[in-house]
Amino acid sequence: MTDISQPEKPLLLIVDDDALICDTLSFSLSPHFEVLGSHSRPHCLQLLRQLRRPPELALVDLGLPPLAHRPDEGFALIADLLKIVPEIRIVVLSGQSEDGNARHARTLGAADFVAKPCNPGDLQQVLRRALAFRVLDDQRHKGEGQSALIGNSPAIQKLQVQLRQYANLPFAVLIEGESGSGKEIIASGCLHYDTRRRGKPFLALNCAAISPNLVEATLFGYARGAFTGAVTSKAGYFEDAADGTLFLDEIGELALELQAKLLRVLENGEYQRVGETQQRVSRARIIAATNRDLRQEVRSGNFRADLYHRLSVCSIVAPPLREMGDDKLLLLEHFRLFYAAQSQQLPFSLAADAQDLWLAYAFPGNVRELRNIVIRLATRYAGQAVDAGALEAELDLPDEPLLAATGASVGVDEADGEAIIAAAMQRLRQREAFSLDAMLGATERGYIEAALKLAHGNVSQAARLLGIHRTTLYNRMESAGRER
Repeated sequence: MTDISQPEKPLLLIVDDDALICDTLSFSLSPHFEVLGSHSRPHCLQLLRQLRRPPELALVDLGLPPLAHRPDEGFALIADLLKIVPEIRIVVLSGQSEDGNARHARTLGAADFVAKPCNPGDLQQVLRRALAFRVLDDQRHKGEGQSALIGNSPAIQKLQVQLRQYANLPFAVLIEGESGSGKEIIASGCLHYDTRRRGKPFLALNCAAISPNLVEATLFGYARGAFTGAVTSKAGYFEDAADGTLFLDEIGELALELQAKLLRVLENGEYQRVGETQQRVSRARIIAATNRDLRQEVRSGNFRADLYHRLSVCSIVAPPLREMGDDKLLLLEHFRLFYAAQSQQLPFSLAADAQDLWLAYAFPGNVRELRNIVIRLATRYAGQAVDAGALEAELDLPDEPLLAATGASVGVDEADGEAIIAAAMQRLRQREAFSLDAMLGATERGYIEAALKLAHGNVSQAARLLGIHRTTLYNRMESAGRER
């Protein structure tokens, strides 16, 4: 007889199109994890929305159909998993184990990378380590009032001013920002726990993590008999949030018909349970978050203009880490000391050349990427000094080194006119055949392709990375001969 008092095993999701590998891993890991298998990105996303609880861990192959010979589907799945289950720990297990693939997977948010073939015992240890650091993160949030903002940069100071202005207002707040930039920390730590609502409920619903046909019942509740399986009445998130805060993450994923019902709640607080005619009134404060460009979504007809204007009365942008300057070192200090103390190990340190590299790196995965890098360094270099060579292996760098031997930046800053002139003079002195149009065209095509890869083909996000309007990007793509 099964002992129902025993805690549930951690839920592990394995995504690999090789059935033999899935079966072998399931057999070897099932004593320690509850294992679910999937063979493709669409099947995995469908499965996620049907689970009764989100998985703690995922083991993902990069080469998934329909492009099993390329890592694109695996990269896209990492981003999708973190959108749906932000706290999940992802370990990549792939035969496409080039250093560039490993670094890019970690940039997107993967906790670790293991090359095929691998020893099941070693893989189990990697998964257990990833799970242990997830538990530490949960403790960090609970122990620090959901963790206040860290930093002194102008971007953080501007954000703190806005948060003080909005903290105790009753109005809805819209938080926009890139993936991994800490939007939920802002919602929970700064707009709930640091306000008069501190003692009230804080409920979070990820609109991307739930099947569209269940969102209405989840938000508003339902009456007995409202649909098949509704054997009792049930309150929804609006009701359970009471006088507290309801955080709606990935608000851009909400269907248009539900956007209209959400707008009504924002306007007068009124809503109905599914299958009821009784009007109910919500007193919860709504905080919404998205990494989409909602203005562009409105223009495309995917998001209601009236709902956007209602949400954006109090609008906040979570700054990307590349705009936070020396705050990168403050975050490094915070995370390295925390994980060392909690794991009862000596903290690592960065050598001077590694600190220069750390400050120069753009962290495209934002704070999530920074935290994962610190976790890996804490695991591998406890009590040691990490030099630039060791750190470089953890970063998703371009082919040319980011730092020269002197520690100076090799890349040319777009705003540094003297450096641009010097680089151009050096090129022209070579007296080789040169075409300015060809050079500018190649540079533009390279940046467009890089932005589209980082954004997984999302043109709006790619345009934002490039600092241009989406229409402008379309025109330049067409000029470069690239299909939309």
